[in-house]
Amino acid sequence: MATSTLAASSETVDEKLNFKKILPIFVIVLIDLLGLTIIIPLMPLYATAFGASPLLIGVLGAAYPVMQFIGAPLLGRLSDRYGRKPVLMVSQLGTFIGFVILGLANSLWMLFLARILDGLSGANISTAQAAISDSTTEKTRTQGLGLVGAAFGIGFILGPIIAFVSLAASGNNYHVPAFVAAGFSLASILLTWFWFEETLPRELRQSKAKKPPFTLTAMAEALRHPAVGFLLVLIFAQQIAFGGFEQLLALFTLNRLGLNASGNAIIFVFVGLIVVAVQGGLIGRWSRKYGERRLILAGLATLAIGLSLTAMTPRQPMPSYSKAALQAELQGSATFRTHENPTTQNLTIDLPEDTQKGWFGLGWLLIAMIPAAVGGGILQPSINSLISQKARKDEVGGLLGISAAFLSGANAIAPLVGGLIFQAWGSTAPFLIFGLIMAILLILAFFKVR
Repeated sequence: MATSTLAASSETVDEKLNFKKILPIFVIVLIDLLGLTIIIPLMPLYATAFGASPLLIGVLGAAYPVMQFIGAPLLGRLSDRYGRKPVLMVSQLGTFIGFVILGLANSLWMLFLARILDGLSGANISTAQAAISDSTTEKTRTQGLGLVGAAFGIGFILGPIIAFVSLAASGNNYHVPAFVAAGFSLASILLTWFWFEETLPRELRQSKAKKPPFTLTAMAEALRHPAVGFLLVLIFAQQIAFGGFEQLLALFTLNRLGLNASGNAIIFVFVGLIVVAVQGGLIGRWSRKYGERRLILAGLATLAIGLSLTAMTPRQPMPSYSKAALQAELQGSATFRTHENPTTQNLTIDLPEDTQKGWFGLGWLLIAMIPAAVGGGILQPSINSLISQKARKDEVGGLLGISAAFLSGANAIAPLVGGLIFQAWGSTAPFLIFGLIMAILLILAFFKVR
C-alpha cells in the first residue's frame, strides 16, 4: 500500500512543472525579448529615416532571421558541448552590443550591422529551450516550452508600450528606444550571471570529438532522422505561413482598415494577450489531456481558419479615420530623417477612402485574430516538445537549435514570398494561400505525426 502511494506521489510530481527551476529561464528570456520587441515596431521607420527604399527595408527585416538561421544550430550544439550558461552569456553580450550600435547609428549600414549581430546572438532562444528541456520531464516539457512562447507574448505586449513611452519622453528620438533595449539586454546578462544555474551536467555534455558544432550536413541528417525529420519540415512550413502573416499584418491593416502605428499596436497587444493565455497556462493542461499529436492537429486547423478569416476582412476604416490625416502622418516621418528626399512618397500600399466608415472591419479582424493567435500559440511548443521527446538526451540541444534555424529560415523567406504575392495579387491573396498551406499541412500531419 505504501509502495503504491509512493508511486502515485512520484507520478504526480512528474506531471507538475517545477516553476522554481523554470522561473530564472523564463525571466531571462522575457527581459531579453523586451529589448527585441521594443525595436521591432520601429525598424521600418528607423530605416526610412536614413532614406531606405521599401526593398531595402525588407532586406533589413530579413537580415535578423537569416543570421538566426546560421546562429541557432551553432549555439545549440555549443551548448550541448560546453553547457547552457556560457553560451547564453556570450550570445547575450552580442545582443547588447547590437543594440548599442543601433542607438549610435548615423547611417543605414550601421542598422544592418546591428541587426546582423543581434540576429547571430538572438539565436540564444534555442539554448534557453534546451535549458528548459533539461529541467522538465516528458509530461511537463510542452508546458515548459510554452512558457518561452508566453515570454514572447508578454514581450509583444510590453515592448511596443515601452517603445511608445520612450519615444514620447524623448520627443520622438528613435535612438532612445534602442538604448532602452540595450538596458534590458544588460539586465538579462546580469540575471544570467547571478541567478541562472547550469542545467546540463558535465557528464552529459558531448566531447569535442563526437560532433562538429554545426554543418549543413547536420541539418540534412536531422531531416532524415526517422523520428523528427517530418516535425522539422512541419515547423518550417507552418512558420512560412504564420511568419508571413505576422510580417504582412501591418501592411494588410493599412490597406484594409487604414490603421496607423498606434492602431496596429492595439492589434499586437490583443494577439499577445491570447498567446500569453495559451502558452502560459492552457497549453500545459491541453498537453496532459490530449497529447502533442492532437495539439499539433488542432493548431494547424485553427491557424488555417484564422488566416482564411483574416483574408476576408472587409475594407472598412474606423469612424475616426481620415485618409488625408493618415497620409500626413506617414509623411511626417520627415521629422526623423537625416536625408531630405521624402521616401514616404514611394508608398505603394493603397489607403482606404473616407467613405463607408464603421466598426465592422475592425471587429471582423479581431475575431479572426483569435483562432490565428491560438493556432500560432499552440504549434511551436507542441512540435518542439515532440522533437525533444523523440531525441536522445545528448542531441536535444542540437535538434532544437536546428528547429530554431528552420524557424529563422522561414521568417527570412516569408516576408519576401508574402510581399511578392501581396504586390502581384493584392492583400487578400497571401492570407488565403497561407491558410491553404495550413490545410495541406493538417492533412499530412494527420497521417505522419504519431
